[in-house]
Amino acid sequence: MQIEFESEVTLWDARTESWFFATLPEELSGEIRELPSPRRGFGSLRVQARIGLTVWTTSIFFSGSAFVLPLKKQVRQAQGIAAGDVITVDLDILDV
Repeated sequence: MQIEFESEVTLWDARTESWFFATLPEELSGEIRELPSPRRGFGSLRVQARIGLTVWTTSIFFSGSAFVLPLKKQVRQAQGIAAGDVITVDLDILDV
């Protein structure tokens, strides 16, 4: 399943590390939760993500009312992404 969405980059400070996320729209997250697919730890799903020219494999997981995509430091640096930026993400859900 391939999707594209826009998200504001959010920052979550956990203990001594900072985590950056893009949040999928709630409606889209609801549709993804309805798909018959194997769930991994924390209800995560394997995905291939692309922002700009950067492509990587990771997992999305459900948090609150939507799935979130963690944004690795290498991705943020390569694309010049900071907290508060609005980004466009192309996502291919691999577990479906």
